[in-house]
Amino acid sequence: MHSYIEGLKLALLSIMGNGLRSFLTTLGITIGVASVIAVVAIGQGMSQSIITQFEDFGSNTITVRSYTSTEDKMQGRWNKLPLSDVDLIKQRITGIEDITPTTFVGEGYSPISFKGRESYSRLIGTTSKYQDANRVYPVQGRFITPSDELSKRKVVVIAQDVVENLKLPSRAVGSHIIIEGEWFKVVGVMESRGEIFGFSQDDYVVIPFSTAKSLIGWSKEPDVTISFKPSTPESLEQIIVRTRHLLRRAHGLKPGEAENFTIETSDQLKESFSSITDTVTIVLGGIVGISLLVGGIGIMNIMLVSVTERTKEIGIAKALGARRDQILTQFLLEAVMLSLLGGTVGVLLGFGIGQLISVIFPFLPGVTVPLWAIILSLGFSITVGLLFGIAPAAKAAKLDPICALRHE
Repeated sequence: MHSYIEGLKLALLSIMGNGLRSFLTTLGITIGVASVIAVVAIGQGMSQSIITQFEDFGSNTITVRSYTSTEDKMQGRWNKLPLSDVDLIKQRITGIEDITPTTFVGEGYSPISFKGRESYSRLIGTTSKYQDANRVYPVQGRFITPSDELSKRKVVVIAQDVVENLKLPSRAVGSHIIIEGEWFKVVGVMESRGEIFGFSQDDYVVIPFSTAKSLIGWSKEPDVTISFKPSTPESLEQIIVRTRHLLRRAHGLKPGEAENFTIETSDQLKESFSSITDTVTIVLGGIVGISLLVGGIGIMNIMLVSVTERTKEIGIAKALGARRDQILTQFLLEAVMLSLLGGTVGVLLGFGIGQLISVIFPFLPGVTVPLWAIILSLGFSITVGLLFGIAPAAKAAKLDPICALRHE
């Protein structure tokens, strides 16, 4: 143990005695670790943001929507989930609640205007159960009611971005706006849900489903998305299986035939998005991690130079009784300490870069640096020091003391 402590002291003295060279030597490791930490921090921040967003929807919400294969899309064929499926699920699937049909009016975004100002927002036709199924509620006024649905009233609930885009009064309830050329009365303003991946979740308007159907045209079949919840969370999987069998029979699908609909839960979507962000993080982290190898080569080169410069010192140490393993340990410790120093600075720098990026680009979620990323980066730094320090250390340990003493 004493020899290791002495080797550590000598390594520290050597690093401090050549401050500038030590700094330049560790620069490659520092940049490599900083890059890895910054990428992982941003990636994990995105993953955590996704998990939080989907938790807001509730983990047991089941969503059924139409599905069209890429081949059919290229041929101009698009599948739709008919309105009759809503009644079918209501009648045949027991143990569910908050069943909500939703349809989008227009091609993506619809024109909305107020006193000559115009913007485009998603136009959603739905029922009163939408707010419970999606766990989003008004902060002003009220939501769509069953009586609005029955009477096909031209009332609308708007999101926060619509208020800002149209410069509506701070108390927007009671205002009248034009949607798809029709006048609608604002009866509520929804709570803000912020952004995800730079896309606003507050740019939409909600109207009664029956009113949306009249805007689309009663002769045209809307594409419906159906959301509902099991009465008890334990029955989630069973209800999904029953719903799938029911819709396959209703759509006339034969055994083995691909489905023209998809059934998903918030947990499944959360896992899918998290898996994507984790994969991207690992790939990008691996790419920028190559710079760690470059830093390791730099350490090896400098250590070889250091062995050459200190040949006489090594000769004196051996003449005084220093063993080969002690010389080897000293130079290995020096290489490892250089790597560890660069890795530590790199971790701090990488976290700072991640914070800076989240400030410059506010649409990105906050950074999160997991403990495993720090341990992995520092561990890899130490490994790089060991691997690339072996050759110089072995060269120093093999020096003949007499030849070393004669070295000029």
